Amino acid sequence: MSAPRRSLDHYRGVLCVLCALCVPSALRICTSANAQGRVSNAKTETRSAAQGLEREVRAIAARGGVTWFGYRVPMVAGPRQMCCYDTISNSGDVCCGSCRLESGSGVTMNTGDSMTVRGSRIMLEPATEFLVLARVDAGAVNRVRTFTPDCDVDAGGLGVVWLTDVKPDESIAWLSSLVLSSPETGERKDRVGKTAMSAIALHNVPAADRTLESFVAPSRPEWLRGDTAFWLGSARGDAGARVLTRMIAEDPSEKVRDKVTFGLSVSKTPAALTALLNTAKNDQSRKVRGQALFWLAQRAGKEALAAISGAIDNDPDTDVKKKAVFALSQMPADEGVPKLIEVARSNRNPEVRKQAMFWLGQSNDARAVKFFEDILLKK
Repeated sequence: MSAPRRSLDHYRGVLCVLCALCVPSALRICTSANAQGRVSNAKTETRSAAQGLEREVRAIAARGGVTWFGYRVPMVAGPRQMCCYDTISNSGDVCCGSCRLESGSGVTMNTGDSMTVRGSRIMLEPATEFLVLARVDAGAVNRVRTFTPDCDVDAGGLGVVWLTDVKPDESIAWLSSLVLSSPETGERKDRVGKTAMSAIALHNVPAADRTLESFVAPSRPEWLRGDTAFWLGSARGDAGARVLTRMIAEDPSEKVRDKVTFGLSVSKTPAALTALLNTAKNDQSRKVRGQALFWLAQRAGKEALAAISGAIDNDPDTDVKKKAVFALSQMPADEGVPKLIEVARSNRNPEVRKQAMFWLGQSNDARAVKFFEDILLKK
């Protein structure tokens, strides 16, 4: 069987990696030379958006038919590689397959060094920009996708217009118009609105914070406020944590505050953890308190254990107490199992003791086995 044919972009990418191992500055040179990303099998042209991004988008849409267009913008700091769920790998390496532009599904986001299936680590300089690509059909945008420049993309023979001179603030304004015009359900929301929102969150400019904050105003739809909460926590650092802290205190919707607990849990800022701890203790909704406890368990640590134990002892709602017991079962065994045994032995609420025993039985931990042996032998 003959070896699979590889695109020129593939070999250029391999050469960049090899050069960078010896001469780190070579990677920057390669990245600059490959400014359009690694897109193959495309009929490409280049246009300047110096006169305005929206103007160029309208011009492309007026052509009719199916066309993709794309551009590069600065990305928030951190090691990220964005490709797609159905990457076609010819080499067996996780980092180096090819993504179908037309039929590819979703986006994968790795936040560390790329790894091959054979365990080799490929250490590259973190990307400082990312690609925004949009599909136009019959005069309207019907899909938005994001990639880091190291993702190989197969355009399937379609036309791709590369826009240069795109101002990040104009990119955010245009993407915001897509988000706000999306319906609450359906394919357009998933393929345009939600992806455009994630692209906004990844922009490394202050306008992204202002725009995301505008999405969570109480007058906005619940889906928009809830979905924005994740990106505020995962990509916007201290600015995002401040908005989430206000949302968890003030948003009138239990459904939205439920999602805010997840946004707080993925934030790496101390303020987000403080807000999550406070939510577990004080939110008016037992559902939201329970969710906060669950996400605290994923964070682990002394603060989380204290908050979960406090809910078991002090929360007035038995359902929340039971969720706190479940949260203990999700913690690392050395933190969760001893506390579960303590609850099962001595908690005054029989429903809570029963719940603790159930999760101890699921733990397969030797300490849990010893606990049950002691109970049975006493009888």
